[in-house]
Amino acid sequence: MRKLINLIAVTGLISTANIVNAQQKLGHINSEEILMNLPEAKEAQVTLQTLGKQKQAYIDGIIKEYQTKAAAIQAKEKTLSETNRESLTKELEKAYGEIQELGKRIEDTRNKASQDIAAKQSELLQPIQAKVAAAISSVSKDKSLAYVFNIANGQSGSDLVFWEGGEDITPIVKTKLGITTIKK
Repeated sequence: MRKLINLIAVTGLISTANIVNAQQKLGHINSEEILMNLPEAKEAQVTLQTLGKQKQAYIDGIIKEYQTKAAAIQAKEKTLSETNRESLTKELEKAYGEIQELGKRIEDTRNKASQDIAAKQSELLQPIQAKVAAAISSVSKDKSLAYVFNIANGQSGSDLVFWEGGEDITPIVKTKLGITTIKK
């Protein structure tokens, strides 16, 4: 009798769990499509590309200076003879020091440029991400969705390679954000 009561209790729990699971609605969204069509994201991308080009142009200038000095050192080394060895050696040592400083300056400038671009990216994308997250949350609540999966390419670890059912809320979020263009 006790086994029968336990069996009925377990069966009841399993049935309840199945009913709860059946009531949860799933949805999916392509965040990449949203961001590709959101004007603010496009503007942010242009700003970041411009900043990157500016930083790279500055670095290229330092590299050119480095290459010019390196070529000058090589040319001076060819003129080294017994008569000018002492004076030329001092000049070359000074030039080697300058070129090492330039090498360090290039490395430091690259690191600083990466940090500046990352900071600007965070500054520009944080409000955009918050806006998109709010729209997704709003649409999900309106649709009574329990879970929404991001199916955008490149979302390592969260890509779905197969889904059946669920509701694609990408178009609704795009409408909520005022996105009218379709880019595929």
